[in-house]
Amino acid sequence: MRKKVFVSFDYENDRRYKYLLEAWNDNPQFQFTFQDMSSDEINSFNVGRVKAGLTAKINMATHTLIIVGKYANAPHRHRVLIGSKNWINFEIKQSKANRNKLAAIKLNRNYDSPDELLGVGASWAMSFDRDPILRALQQA
Repeated sequence: MRKKVFVSFDYENDRRYKYLLEAWNDNPQFQFTFQDMSSDEINSFNVGRVKAGLTAKINMATHTLIIVGKYANAPHRHRVLIGSKNWINFEIKQSKANRNKLAAIKLNRNYDSPDELLGVGASWAMSFDRDPILRALQQA
């Protein structure tokens, strides 16, 4: 059975990694499968509408896979409206509220983890490679 996975990532800086996950999932020669529950880009400047769209997608997922890039814990200019430091932290907070299993991929060991991900027992992949990512999702 394919896991229903919401992928949390920094759209501005790390979307290529999300696209690579999608390509792995679509390639029958590659043993990587999941049902992507992530949002397409939400074309709105209305923070409330974006939050509602993200929450709906998170609530349909059983797992949340967080891509931890260089700016994963950087403050967003609209953090007060978001209600979290940034969108990734918001998505993790919503995922925890929905009781999603959490797995994370560190693109570089030196990158700061999102505050909401600390101390929650997430499973980790310490590189963006198929096998560690699959293991992290299995262990979540």
